[in-house]
Amino acid sequence: MNELIYIADDETNIRDVVKSFLESEGYRVAAFEDGDQLLAAFQEEPCDLIILDIMMPGSSGFEVCREIRNKSTVPIIMLTARDSDLDYATGINLGSDDYFTKPFSAMSLVMRVKAILRRIEYERAGSSKASDSLLVYSDIEINLQSKQVMLAGKLVELTPNEFSLLSYMLENSDRAVSREELLNNIWGYTCEVETRAADDTVRRLRKKLTDGKAVIETVWGFGFRLKEKSASE
Repeated sequence: MNELIYIADDETNIRDVVKSFLESEGYRVAAFEDGDQLLAAFQEEPCDLIILDIMMPGSSGFEVCREIRNKSTVPIIMLTARDSDLDYATGINLGSDDYFTKPFSAMSLVMRVKAILRRIEYERAGSSKASDSLLVYSDIEINLQSKQVMLAGKLVELTPNEFSLLSYMLENSDRAVSREELLNNIWGYTCEVETRAADDTVRRLRKKLTDGKAVIETVWGFGFRLKEKSASE
């Protein structure tokens, strides 16, 4: 295990604790006092995962996340001192992979880091098998090799997690999939990891699919399934 992880947080104790926990798991870790330092380091040497505080001197975590997403799909976990749905939604919409509210368990953070990196490794292994495979459902077409999604012939911009979730839904369009299944297969999380990632990703996807003929329907108490819209919808 030689993955390189960058941390940006202006709180020294948080940086030190998270760095120590990650290094004990075998990761290489570089910690920075603010996001601008992390950005400079990323431009010199891209890393495998980023842990990014939202409120920092200089550029905010949101600004850093937006800048990184313009050039990379590296996994990003956001940290915030506020339990705010707006902060959560903003970070996820900018393309972050997940979100932690302070105070948090360093071990829980490490579990999510390990799960995300396992997912990335799985996707890399599977990409060589994708060839020119296309997934089609109604007016949605996904090219697994180019990572492009077309809706009614028009290109749709998706974050990495949105792409993975929609691809999984198309691959399993003949049945409903549970939240637990999505978390396990997309994020690599076990049932012990509490996160709203699946629901928030589905919520964003629904908005991006509004003009199409298909919809992601909630199966109450279970999960989600794809279906074609009825004439009245």
